[in-house]
This record gives sequence, C-alpha cells and structure tokens, in this order.
Amino acid sequence: MKKKILTISCLAALSLTVVSCKKDFLEQYSPNAVELNASFKSPADVLSAVNGIYQSLRSSNNVGENSGLWTDERSDDTGRNDNQSNAGEPFQFGDFSILPSNTYLKSHWVSLYTTVSRANIVLANVDNVTFSDAALKQQYIAEAKFLRAYTYFHLVRTWGDVPLVTKPFNSLEELSDATFREKEAAVYAQIVADLKDALNSNLPNLQTGAGIGRTSKAAINAILGQVYLTMATTQDQANRTANLNSAKTYLLAAYNMRTFSTLSTVPYTDVFNVAKKTSCPELIWQIVNKQGDITYSSSIAYNNQVKGETINSLKPNTNLDGNVTPDLVKDYETGDPRMAFSVKFASDPAVQNYFITKFRDASAAASNLGYGGNDWILLRYADVILMLAEVSNYLGDTAGAITYLDMVRTRAGIPTYAVALTNAAYAAKYPNLRLAILHERRVELAFEHHRWFDLLRTFTTDELVAYFKAKSQADFGIAKLANFTTKDRYFPIPFDEYKLNPEKMYQNPGY
Repeated sequence: MKKKILTISCLAALSLTVVSCKKDFLEQYSPNAVELNASFKSPADVLSAVNGIYQSLRSSNNVGENSGLWTDERSDDTGRNDNQSNAGEPFQFGDFSILPSNTYLKSHWVSLYTTVSRANIVLANVDNVTFSDAALKQQYIAEAKFLRAYTYFHLVRTWGDVPLVTKPFNSLEELSDATFREKEAAVYAQIVADLKDALNSNLPNLQTGAGIGRTSKAAINAILGQVYLTMATTQDQANRTANLNSAKTYLLAAYNMRTFSTLSTVPYTDVFNVAKKTSCPELIWQIVNKQGDITYSSSIAYNNQVKGETINSLKPNTNLDGNVTPDLVKDYETGDPRMAFSVKFASDPAVQNYFITKFRDASAAASNLGYGGNDWILLRYADVILMLAEVSNYLGDTAGAITYLDMVRTRAGIPTYAVALTNAAYAAKYPNLRLAILHERRVELAFEHHRWFDLLRTFTTDELVAYFKAKSQADFGIAKLANFTTKDRYFPIPFDEYKLNPEKMYQNPGY
C-alpha cells in the first residue's frame, strides 16, 4: 500500500520543527516502509520502547547529570568565566543574555520533546499488544505517563506556555495543527492527570535491585506533590490553599514510603557514595550509570575536576574553571560539613577557584579514563522533607515546617533553626522561615539541578529580579547581574519554533 511516510528524525524528535525536512523527501512512496505500530508485537517490544523513554533522560540536553546549563548555571549557584567557547552560547545562560537563536536552547527543547514523543508512541501502541500479564501492561503505561508528565513539568517551568502533544504525529498536517503554545494551566492539568493515572497502578512503593532507575509510587507522589506546590506558588492564586493541601498530601505519601526511621540515620556522604548507590535508603529515583563502561558510565566526576586536582577522578583534567559562584560558597554556614564535602578550593595558580567535589569516583574501577559509577539522583528524601517544610510554612504550620527543616539540619550536623536564629548573621540573612528553607535547600541540594526551580517557586517575578539585583557582582565573575530582568523568568522560545507560526508560537516577553 502506498502511503506518505515521515522520516524518523522528524517524527520521533517531535520538536515541532519541520524546516529541516524537505517536502519532496517526506512525500516519497516506499514499498518497504514499515508502519511504526508494526514494531509493537510483544510485551518485550513495549519494554524496549519504555526503556527508550528512560534512555532519553540521560542526555546533557535533557535532565542527565551534565544538564546543569539549563538549571544551576541559570541560577546563582554555578556559572562560567569563559564567554568565548562555542561562540559564547553557553555563557548566555548565566549572563542572562540568551538569544532565541541559541543552539543549546534549541537542543534542550528538542531533547525534551523527544522524551514526550517516545512516551506518546508507547501509549498509542500498547493496546495493540497482547499481554498474558495484565499487571505488566499497567506498569508500562504508568511508567510512560509518569515520564511524559515529568518532562512536561520541566517544559512548562522553563518556557511557560508550550505545545501540548499527547499522541504521535502521522502527517505534516497533524504536526502543523499541533504547532501552537497551550496555556500553562492546561499543561499542568495534563501533568496532574498523567501522574494520578500512574499512581493508580501496581508499581512498587520504591524500586530495588534490577528495578532501580525505574519510577515508583514514592517518586510519583513526590513529583505530584512538587507539581501542586509549584501550582500553588506560581499559578492562579484562587486555588492556592487547595493546591498546598494537595501538595502536602502527596509529599507525605512519598515520605511515609521511606524505609528508614529518621534522616539522621542516613549519613549525608552515603547519598553520593558510589559503593552505596543501590543500598542508600534516601534515594528515590536515579539515572543508573555503569562504572567502567565506556557507554553508560558517569562522566560527572571528571567533568567537575580542575587542573591540578585528583579528588574526583583518577583522570587528570586541564579545566581551569571551577564553575562555582562565590555567592554560593558564602551561603554555607560556618562549620557546615556539607561545604567541605561539596566544594574545594583549587590552589593551582591557573585556577584559584572553587570546584564541585560532591560527585566523586576516584576508584580503580573507574580507572584513569574517568568511567565513573555515579548514578544521577533525580529524587531523594531530603528534597521531599524540605518541600514538606515549605508547604507547612505556607499553610501556617510554623512548628511543623521547623520540624521538617531541622530534620535536614540535624542530619547535616549544624544547629537547629531555633539555635541558628540566635546567631545575628543568620537571622539577618534569613529574616523569615521562607528564606531559611530556601537557604537550606540551596546548601543541601547544591549542584543537583534544583536551585533555579526553587527560586522560581519562592519568588514572584519582581521579587526574583530584586533578589538578583541585591547580590554582589563580584561574586559572579564576568556574568552580568545587571542583565537580569523580568524576561528571565522564562527562556525564549527557540527561533526555529517561533518562526513556524509567529502568532501561535508567540515569543516570551522581552526577547
């Protein structure tokens, strides 16, 4: 049967960009063309497709370990003092001078929509496969919906209104019809619907053994709680209290699935210990890497190492940029052991800067090739606990918020909140509980790609501008804080996407 086909690069990527696909190439007739749904013949085929969704997360253009450009470098935690490499495009993120034509920005958009596309393909074809085990089918559907929701959560917080696509495209006409930005409220509604569907499944509370790296009910509850918390603080305030209560419900559900008694029983350093990544009870969801494997090993230890240092990896690095802002270093309280574990000052004359040491694998198994075994942690319980502190504070439960805050501070080995308030410097820097919780999230979760989203959730746009403007330029190197304006709450829509339909793919203000 003759039929128009779409190239795999255009269909699977689902970037909404078709300018690179020539019409005459798309409209060819191939007697050997295979329908996509013909690839789904058995449960094993579905499993392979679901694994493909997970695999897409690994990319540095997605949410993998080296994706800090979109988050930490956009925040006040890390940056770079090199404004020349790669035409200066990476520097634009931390300098708040990003252009819609930025190719790194476009790569991030394409990668996230690739994940969405892969989830849509699974969900559109799973019913065509006969399962002898109905529970297995339910599991795959739940995983695909969770991963689609998780990806859209990144998209909507990064760009605001975004195209909302929940099925594969079979023609250019369908692609064209979907080329418009959906309002944030509709995107959040889809995210919540997908997460609730995923939660109503037979997934385990927490994954163990071979299941580590896949989602679980604890992960779904945690993300659903974070979604409601984000909606409460950034969306329509008419539903603020209801969303906060929902956030608390789901975050508590995730917390109550833990297998440890108190956070203090889990040493902070165990969370990042390569030897304990399959047994540390604080970990909820992670991207699994294989130590010593050329393809699936972790490179984060080596990538964060600088010239003259060997603490992270046996592989020497000539990197001269520590990539940690003095602004963050100064935010650690005196005596906080998390600072000594997370950052180190490089004394090499060519560096003279702090660099990240939180992710290490200087073992013989990783070798001098830098093939580390660090898993990339996407969710852990200290994150959930501090979100519970945040929610409780917003709901007026000050005592409850402090209890959660102190769980993290006590585990870290620093004074409780009440004691810290007796320190004039602490009380002046964090004059209210909201800022104290934000500070705690910063130092506890540093370099784990949460900081930018924490700032967006904590401050209104005008407050965020004032927050950055109040910082010291000297603590940010050559990146210009003066560039930060209200436009920087969202990234610009990539130019290739905008030009498809300037009316329906309207640009964010200020770009």
